[in-house]
Amino acid sequence: MRIYLLAGALFLTACGAAEPQVATPLPKGDAPPTPPVAASAATPADPALPFRGAYSNPGGMWMPQQMTLPTHADAFAKMGVKLDPKVLADPLSAPLAAIVFLGGCTASFVSAEGLVVTNHHCVQGALQQNSTPDSNLVENGFLAKTFAEEKPAGPSQRILLAQAFRDVTREVRDGLEKITDAVLRKEEAEKRTKALIAACEKDRPEVRCQVTSFFDGGLYQLIEMLDIKDVRLVYVPARSVGDYGGEIDNWAWPRHTGDWSFFRAYVGKDGKPAPYAADNVPYKPKHHLQVTTAGLKPSDFLMVAGYPGQTGRTEPAAEVHHDVERSLPYTIAYLKERYAIAEAHVKDQGETGIKATVLKQGVQNGLENYEGTLAGLTKGDLLKRKDALDAKVKAWAAQPGNEAHKKNIARLDAILADRAKTYRVDIDRDKAFLAPRLLATAFSLVRWAEEREKKDEARKLGYQERDLSRAVANQKQLVKSYDRTLDRATLRLVLGRAAKLDERERPWLATLVGAKAGQKIDDALLDATVDAWFKAQLLEDEALRLELLEKGTLKTLRASKDPFVQAALRVWGVYKAEEKKVDARAGDLLLVRPSYTEGMKQVLGGALAPDANATLRITYGTVRSLKPESAAPADLPFTTASQILAKDTGKEPFNAPAKLLAAIRKRSFGAYADPLLGGDLPIDFLGDLDITGGNSGSPTLNAKGELVGLAFDGNIEGVASDVVFNGATTRTIHVDARYMVWTMDTLDGAKHLLKEMGLTPSP
Repeated sequence: MRIYLLAGALFLTACGAAEPQVATPLPKGDAPPTPPVAASAATPADPALPFRGAYSNPGGMWMPQQMTLPTHADAFAKMGVKLDPKVLADPLSAPLAAIVFLGGCTASFVSAEGLVVTNHHCVQGALQQNSTPDSNLVENGFLAKTFAEEKPAGPSQRILLAQAFRDVTREVRDGLEKITDAVLRKEEAEKRTKALIAACEKDRPEVRCQVTSFFDGGLYQLIEMLDIKDVRLVYVPARSVGDYGGEIDNWAWPRHTGDWSFFRAYVGKDGKPAPYAADNVPYKPKHHLQVTTAGLKPSDFLMVAGYPGQTGRTEPAAEVHHDVERSLPYTIAYLKERYAIAEAHVKDQGETGIKATVLKQGVQNGLENYEGTLAGLTKGDLLKRKDALDAKVKAWAAQPGNEAHKKNIARLDAILADRAKTYRVDIDRDKAFLAPRLLATAFSLVRWAEEREKKDEARKLGYQERDLSRAVANQKQLVKSYDRTLDRATLRLVLGRAAKLDERERPWLATLVGAKAGQKIDDALLDATVDAWFKAQLLEDEALRLELLEKGTLKTLRASKDPFVQAALRVWGVYKAEEKKVDARAGDLLLVRPSYTEGMKQVLGGALAPDANATLRITYGTVRSLKPESAAPADLPFTTASQILAKDTGKEPFNAPAKLLAAIRKRSFGAYADPLLGGDLPIDFLGDLDITGGNSGSPTLNAKGELVGLAFDGNIEGVASDVVFNGATTRTIHVDARYMVWTMDTLDGAKHLLKEMGLTPSP
């Protein structure tokens, strides 16, 4: 999956006011490594170890406010954690206030100078932005020795830091049931949402506000985020470290991946967020995490705080069955074809090869996730568990006094069954319209032009004046991610898939490609269409795209000679008609979906975490292997540097840098060695925590709130837990902070960053 906690005096120490972590000087030659204090034989007995050793994680990506539930206090007490979990209910205090959202990944502040640590795979866009054929940072990595050498991560990269939360459920939901028209009901909820956001952001350009739904619409929060717009690359190890094992090891254990990288947040001289400028200064966060090399051992307590993206655990059983039987296999087939496109071009010269490499990594990650989810739901008993829970929810709804819930759940089943009828057409139409970059850009330009004719408060979410600067940044960044060869192949793929639908199901395809009445849509026509569009395209011109984005009207677009714009205009009526169907369904779901989730909460005794939705969450558990009873090296919860020597072939993706291999052969691990691992250097470790996509880069914290690693992946056996959590098979993979610090200290020349983080590097 290229994928919160303490307060009080003790935790203030862990989040920025601590004494520096002192690393013992590295021994010379073959001298035995110095044991870290945390692994000393003098460590007192741990009476809670038996409980942690037998612990079975029930799962849960908990909202901070949910940490007041009695179940967490009981778990913490039995696990020997001295901290009251209620202190984690405040997301604006340490350590949660150090956690930031990157818009798809998580990161955390680790210095008072705005230094941010995240995963290697989370900075690929920034590397791509700064790469050229002569300077391929995607492959070679990057290190800035000074602030002045740090490179802009790109105009669309943001760091978002939460700074206020408010329950706005009543403001959003009250009276919606009185609106009989489903589309108008949905629009009213959206109108209220926009009003809340506008009031939150008024006269404050430095913040970005959002209204987010939890429990499928049972709860709404207004979340205020500090929107840091100047983000810069600081340090990224080479791909042969950061993506060691590549696709072969993805979603697998044992793992030896150094999945870390560093950004820095910059602001204007007044301390407020501002666009990139040479004289901007590093942001000074109120809180930052303390990185530690103290290390871990099996069954130690762990926590992860981050921004998990999306799960589907509150879906009714019928929806899960539909995904398993139809939509997942269909989507997997599409992703395999997208993967083949990327794979065919990774060896291309110039920027096409660079862009194909990044595309391949992203598509492969999603493909393997979907395949693992499908396998997990079909090979085990997870579907039976889902069916059993579904039956309990409906039995609860059938009890006296729950008649309204029963009616809503029956309506929910009917809505989902109706949606399932057109899943193939919906998938292929959406891919045809939005998968090719230039065509998706054309649709966006048409939408902006249409919305521009309305008053700002009447525009759709995402197309108001507040959103224009981000749209402009995305268009400026397009040049470094778009490639004509790749986009051309994608367009041909999605048009060909749509052409395989029954002709009666895709009348829009003939309109899209401009076919004449009665003309057969065959390979020859599609090939000719793709050739003609790319030959005559104008949208690769950034100046033109920005002109149309910022000032375009429907009149100017209709006069455009660009074939992608003309194609989008031809099917705009179809696009809007389908959008209205989706809006009507959403308006109905506003009323009925919360009943099903409330039923789940009731039958689970109130201990239900809402589905992931890219908001701040906490998960906790222990260091644990997938097979705790096994003593085989491959089943242990830690991997070590010496194992890289046996794994390395010298060929991608097992081609570690020569300097790293040489240091491992010399066992030059110094203070970073772990005596419990035979004096070896720990690389990655396993935990039984509950994470998903979006958690990539999340800090892994020990019981003191110190950063001991970064979550970066999960095991393929556990990906189905996004639908039905299974603690027996779900594991998270973390890069050990000791490997990160050792590499920075002894190999990559990043000692200045270690000092900045309060660590003392070797001489």
